[in-house]
Amino acid sequence: MNKENFILQATELYKTYHLGKANVDVLEGVDLAINKGEFIAIVGASGSGKSTLLHILGTLDKPDKGEVRFAGQNLAKLKMRKLNKFRNKTIGFVFQFYHLLDELTVLENVLIPAMAQKSVFGWLFSRKTAKNRAKELLNQMGLADRIGHKPYQLSGGERQRVAIARALMNGPELLLADEPTGNLDSETGNGILKVFETLNKAGQTIVMVTHDERIAQRAGRIITLVDGKISI
Repeated sequence: MNKENFILQATELYKTYHLGKANVDVLEGVDLAINKGEFIAIVGASGSGKSTLLHILGTLDKPDKGEVRFAGQNLAKLKMRKLNKFRNKTIGFVFQFYHLLDELTVLENVLIPAMAQKSVFGWLFSRKTAKNRAKELLNQMGLADRIGHKPYQLSGGERQRVAIARALMNGPELLLADEPTGNLDSETGNGILKVFETLNKAGQTIVMVTHDERIAQRAGRIITLVDGKISI
């Protein structure tokens, strides 16, 4: 890999959770470098640390030791306000259980990241453009006829495609997916993987966590975590 093309670098990541009197070492010195445009799968058994690693890469959690750099910038150096702005603009998240808001329509759910980065007046000026982008994304996901529906009116696969559209709303440079097919049957999950493959062919950098080796094979590179360490 060309170091100049690295979009994300993790160096010597350690993470321990304190559960009562017990200490659980989840990550024990993880080094990882991701090239722009890669589609990477992180695999491992339950408890191997893969979701924790993904959350640290996405700045949803902090390591006890080590650092994460995005395009050379040490993310630990960012103050909270700038870190929140970075996360909202630069990273898109897709989770196993969708995390859609049932009281909002499909279109409104997809618009959430765009609304979050604007002031009230800023949103008034930009909402038309944002709505057009949201509709375009939903059309790409095959959901043009679902924009007025509520999430509970959709199938699992449709809800996950809404979640992907939401993750893409602000044009993130990095898409992080935590077990994105884990709540779906194999046929529906295959459809979600095809969406990721299409996005990756268009240049989207994707890091996906999965416990299923067959799903991981769809990625361009597989990283295996065993007891908090990358297995080589």
